[in-house]
Amino acid sequence: MKVLKFGGTSVGSAERIRHVADLVSARGKNIIVLSAMSGTTNSLVEISDYLYKKNTNGAKETINLLESKYLKTIASLYDRHESREKALKEIKACFNYIRSFTQRETFGPTEEKIILAQGEIMSVAMMTILLNERGLYAEALPALDFMKTGQNGEPDMQHIALHLQPLLDKYVDADIFVTQGFICRNSTGEIDNLQRGGSDYTASLIGAAIEADEIEIWTDIDGMHNNDPRFVEGTKPVNELHYEEASELAYFGAKILHPTCVLPAKVNNIPVRLLNTLEPEAHGTLIYNNITEPSIKAVAAKDNVVAIKIKSSRMLLAYGYLTRVFETFEKYRTPIDMIATSEVGVSLTIDSERFLPEIIDELKKFGTVTVDKDMVIICVVGNMEWTNTGYEAKAMEALADIPVRMISYGGSNYNISFLVRSCDKVEALKRLSEKLFS
Repeated sequence: MKVLKFGGTSVGSAERIRHVADLVSARGKNIIVLSAMSGTTNSLVEISDYLYKKNTNGAKETINLLESKYLKTIASLYDRHESREKALKEIKACFNYIRSFTQRETFGPTEEKIILAQGEIMSVAMMTILLNERGLYAEALPALDFMKTGQNGEPDMQHIALHLQPLLDKYVDADIFVTQGFICRNSTGEIDNLQRGGSDYTASLIGAAIEADEIEIWTDIDGMHNNDPRFVEGTKPVNELHYEEASELAYFGAKILHPTCVLPAKVNNIPVRLLNTLEPEAHGTLIYNNITEPSIKAVAAKDNVVAIKIKSSRMLLAYGYLTRVFETFEKYRTPIDMIATSEVGVSLTIDSERFLPEIIDELKKFGTVTVDKDMVIICVVGNMEWTNTGYEAKAMEALADIPVRMISYGGSNYNISFLVRSCDKVEALKRLSEKLFS
C-alpha cells in the first residue's frame, strides 16, 4: 500500500479534483492524503483574525465568500443529483459550524485551530463522495481519530499506528482510503495541526505507521528542480536524491517538499517520490537511502535571514562562552541555521525576528553585537564528502565576485551554504546554475 498526498493546488477547483480522482482511481488500494482547496486556509485564517478582533460582520462576509466558492465547486463537480446533495449537506454543516463561532463570547487559539481544520475536512468529504459516485468503495478515515502529537508537540507515533491500523482493518473491503492532511489532536485531545506544509508531514507519518511501500507527494511541478525555476531559466528536475540531500533542500527553500516530511520516511526506509499531477507519467524525483555518485545535485535559497555577530576578546580560550551564547537562543526558542567562529567572535544566522530585540539585548552581555538583516542563505546540495575534492571549489568560484558574509561547510557531507545579501540572491542562483549545471 502507498500513501499519496495531494496539495491545495491539486484540489483547487472542480476540474483539478476530478483529475486527482482519475489518478487515484487507477492506482489501486492506497491511502490518499488531502490538503484544503487552495486559498481556503488563508480565508480561514482571515475569519479567525476577524473573530479575534470581535468583528463578526467581517468574519461573516468572509465565511459567505468562501462558502460561495465551495457551492460553485460542488455544482460542477458531480454528475449525480444524489452526490451533489450529499456534498452540499456535508459542506453546509462545516460552514454552519464555522458560523457558530461568531456567536461566542470568547475566541482564542483553540477555536482558531478548530476553524482551520475545516478546510481539510471539506476536501476529504468532497473527494470521498466523488470516488463513491464513480463506483469505488472509498472510505474516509478521520485524521482526528488517529493523528496525534505528544506533550512536546512531536507526533506520537505509537498512538498513530495503534489507532490507524484498526481503521484499515475495519474497512478491509474498501477500494481506497481518504484522509485529511495537516490536522491532528494534541496531547490534551484538542484539535490542533502540524503547521503550514503539514500535509506532507501527515503523509510521511502515515507511511511510517503502516510501513508503506512508497510515499508519493503530488504537486504542480515535476519533481524537485536543480534550482529555483521562479528566478532561473532552464532548471531541470533531479531524478534521485538521498534523504539527507532532500532534507537540506527542503529546509533551505525548496518549496515542493516540507522539511519535516523526510525524517519519518528516512527512519523507516520508505522511498518518497515527488510527482506532478499535470504530468503523471513523468519520472519526478525519487528520494531514498541509496548513496549516489559524488556530484552537486541542486541549489536552493532561504530568504528573510538575519546574521548576528558577537565579538569579544573574552572569547579567546574561554571555556563555556559558546554555551552561554547558545543558551540565549534556546531561551527564546529560536533555531540557528549557520554558524562560524573565530578566536574572538562568533557569527550565526536565524530566520525569525520575533525575539530579535530580546536576543540582542542578552548577547550584549557577552560582547559587541552587530546585526545584518535582509540576508539570504544559498544552499548547494549534493554528495560532497570532503574526500571528493573540487566540489566546494566550484561553488565558491561561481560566487567569486558576489559578496559572501558567511560560508558553512563540513557540518554535513551534503551541503555548502553561503550567506549573501538579498539583493544578490538572483544573481547568485544564476551563476551557480551556469557553473554547476550548464
